[in-house]
Amino acid sequence: MAKWYMNKTPHLKISGSFNAAAKDAAVDVLTDQSCTVEVSDLYAIKFKATATAEDITGDVKNADHFRYAEETKLAWEEGKLCADITEEQRKLTQADLIIFQFPMYWFTVPAIMKGWIDRVLTLGYAYTPEKRYSQGLFKDKKAMLSFTTGSQESMFSADGINGDMNVTLWPLQNGILHYCGFQVLAPQIFWAPSHVPSEARITMLTGWRTRLHGVLEEKPLSFTPSDCFDGEKGFQLKPEVHEKHAAKEYGLTVGIHLGKALPPNNQMKAGV
Repeated sequence: MAKWYMNKTPHLKISGSFNAAAKDAAVDVLTDQSCTVEVSDLYAIKFKATATAEDITGDVKNADHFRYAEETKLAWEEGKLCADITEEQRKLTQADLIIFQFPMYWFTVPAIMKGWIDRVLTLGYAYTPEKRYSQGLFKDKKAMLSFTTGSQESMFSADGINGDMNVTLWPLQNGILHYCGFQVLAPQIFWAPSHVPSEARITMLTGWRTRLHGVLEEKPLSFTPSDCFDGEKGFQLKPEVHEKHAAKEYGLTVGIHLGKALPPNNQMKAGV
């Protein structure tokens, strides 16, 4: 039986939003597949978005020079993180798959979800300098972004006014999810649902339901393995990897492009 954990930021604080409908569809389909589903509705639980010293119960180790990452690592080791962080970490620890459902705000996640990332994915628990990227602590878990946009798909193309969506997704999917070791599934993008007829929104949700029936078997997106980088030389790509790709048309990934053209759909489709 799979453990599936959903982190949700609704589009509006009402049950009739499209993001709420996408969440409901996921819960229904995955529950029907005998998955255990837990949902964290960040607005409903009034999740604190700011990372502060109050996230630690009791005294901090160095109040004069407070460093959040180091202090929360110690608090996690000593069982002194505050209750809301501990509860979210419990859910994440038990999950096989986590889906982030949200409306894209200013080309990224809403502030309350960024706060979840800042506070829950603590040093020691979610990553260490030695255990990150393809060697990350969550390498046996899958994660994906499912979100709505305010702009139509053409505006997020390589020649669209918003720029290539693959570039927009790189900091989220590589810099957060892959950094923690997650196997990152292709994102589920609902293009501008507020600007299309109701029939089109129904079609979007039907497609989402269809995908969810096989989501646990999906292959993840491709990222450059950690062992391709030389840790003794500033984690630069090893010369032999450079040489192997010297004659190729595209770079390795959106971020590690080697000065070449970006590999098409690298952050939107598996196997590319």
